[in-house]
Amino acid sequence: MTSTPTEIAVYDLDRTLTDTGSWAHFIRFWLAHEAPWRVLLLPMVALGGVAYGLGWLSRGQIKRWSHRWLIGPRVAEQRLLAVADAFAFDFVADHALAPARAAIAADAVAGRRVVIASASHGFYVRAIAERFGVADVVATEAVRDGGFVTHALDGANCYGAAKRAALERWLAGEGLAGAVVHFTSDHHSDLPCFELALASGGTVLCANPSARLAAFAAERGWPQVHWGRIRGSLLERA
Repeated sequence: MTSTPTEIAVYDLDRTLTDTGSWAHFIRFWLAHEAPWRVLLLPMVALGGVAYGLGWLSRGQIKRWSHRWLIGPRVAEQRLLAVADAFAFDFVADHALAPARAAIAADAVAGRRVVIASASHGFYVRAIAERFGVADVVATEAVRDGGFVTHALDGANCYGAAKRAALERWLAGEGLAGAVVHFTSDHHSDLPCFELALASGGTVLCANPSARLAAFAAERGWPQVHWGRIRGSLLERA
């Protein structure tokens, strides 16, 4: 008797499940509740933004740079997680897209294991995922040093091909290397993950697609949905 393969439903976070990016909102929350004085360091972040715009810093490097100046080079992990939990409560209440919640619920009812895969920092993505009722997360991770979280990245920024590689590592680590993957995202940078899903025999869904993703989807016949009005956010392009 042939067993039915495990099915995994993977969702991007920013502008897929929510109507805006999360990083700038987390930074704003941290500054307001934990370190208002760090607003004085915004000019340093602006310099990094200029360097990023000129191509002198990568996405991972600008993430480290803004973390270094606005959150701090080294923060007690328990403090950071407590703030992340409080942030997630407000952020999900204000910015979660109702159709996205319904899609996740439908996948759970269908028996699929749901995963959120995001380039955002795992220390707050896990708190957001919990508010969506999702236990599994693949995200960018910060280096831990004892009981502290540093601004350095533990591996690659979970973006583009690096997100696919991180997702493949997670699947292998969970004993799910042969699983059927269904992937939903808003952005063309996730094409490697869309391709992973199709190669596994799964499906893809372009939710709130960027202009470039919408063009790809139209060419390839991929389904598109619009789950709500999407807003831009400071410091984030995708």
